[in-house]
Amino acid sequence: MTDTSQEHHFPCTQCGSDLQFSPGETRLTCPHCGHVQTIDVNEGRAEATRENDFLATLRTAEAATEVEETRVLTCPSCGAQTEYQETSQAARCPFCDTPVVTDTGTHRHIKPAALLPFVLDERTARAAMTKWLGRLWFAPNGLKEYARKGRAMNGIYVPYWTYDADTKSRYRGERGVHYYVTKTVTRNGKTEQVRERRTRWSPASGRVARFFDDVLVLASHSLPKSYTDALEPWDLSELTAYKPEFLAGFRAEGYQVELAAGFDEARGIMDGVIRQDVRRDIGGDEQRVHHVDTDIRDITFKHILLPVWLAAYKYRGKTYRFVVNGRTGKVKGERPWSAWKIAFAVVLGLIVAGVVAYIASQSQ
Repeated sequence: MTDTSQEHHFPCTQCGSDLQFSPGETRLTCPHCGHVQTIDVNEGRAEATRENDFLATLRTAEAATEVEETRVLTCPSCGAQTEYQETSQAARCPFCDTPVVTDTGTHRHIKPAALLPFVLDERTARAAMTKWLGRLWFAPNGLKEYARKGRAMNGIYVPYWTYDADTKSRYRGERGVHYYVTKTVTRNGKTEQVRERRTRWSPASGRVARFFDDVLVLASHSLPKSYTDALEPWDLSELTAYKPEFLAGFRAEGYQVELAAGFDEARGIMDGVIRQDVRRDIGGDEQRVHHVDTDIRDITFKHILLPVWLAAYKYRGKTYRFVVNGRTGKVKGERPWSAWKIAFAVVLGLIVAGVVAYIASQSQ
C-alpha cells in the first residue's frame, strides 16, 4: 500500500516554471521557455490493464490496492472535490463557478490505475462548444457571446470505476408465439372477414452466461449523469497507466461514489444486459421473464480518470454548464431558453397562420 501526497506540478529544468501536459502529445511543455520533457508511456504500462480484486479490497478496507492522499478543495455549493496545488489560495469551482477559498483538507482514496489523456486542447474544445451553442436558436444571444468571450475552459479529469465480472444465470419464463385467426365482423352494415393476432404461451427455462468487461460507472456527483452519459463512448482500449505528468496543468476530481456503491450501479447495468440475453434465449415473438437467478464471480475493478473540458458560466443569476469530451469533442450542456425569441416565434407563427387562413378564405 502506498500513502503519498502529490501536487502534480513539475518544474522546468531550464527556467523553473511549471511544465504543462500537451494534449494529443506524450510530453510536458514549458509555457514560458518552450522546453519539452517527454513522458515515458511504456513505464508501468501493465498497470493500465491490471484489475483489482473487488471483494478482497472491501474486506481489507482498501489495503489490497494502492491508496494515495491528495489535497482537495470542496465546493460549498455543489460539493465537488477537486485537487489543488499547495500554492493556490483561492479558486472558483470549475463545476458551478462558485468562488471557493481553499483549506488544508486531504482526501485519502484508491489511487487511479489508468487514465485517458487529453487529446483536444482548450481552443479546440471551446470551438466545439461554441458550434454547439450556435445550433441552439432559442438560446439567449447574450449567453452565446459571453461563452465566446468568457474565461478559458477548465480541463478536468473525472473519476470513474470500471468493473469486470463473470456471470451465469438461470431463468424461468414463457415464450409467446403469434398466430392468426380469421373472424367475420360487420362494419357499417357490411360483412367482412378480418385476421386477428393472438399469442400462444408456453413455459421456458434455461441458462445464459456472460463475461462483463469494463462496465463503466461515474464516480462523481458533481455533474448530472445525463451529461457524462452523453459524452460516451470512451475509447477504453486506449487507457494509459496513471502518471502524475498527465495531470500537469489540469485538475483531477476526487471520487464521491465509493467502490461498493459503484458496484451496485454496475450490477444494475449487468442485470439489464442479462435480461436481454434471457429474452433472446427464450426466443419466440414475445417473452415473459418471471425469475432470473444470477451467480456472479471473479469481480474486479479499476479506478480510472477520463478527460473532460468544462465551462460554467453565470448569466443573469443562473449557472449554465457545458462539458466537452476531451478526446472526441462531443458536447453536452444545459439548454438555455430566450423568452423573447420564443415569444417572437409564437407571434410569427400566429401571423403566418393568419395569412394562410386569409388566403384560404379568399380563394373560397
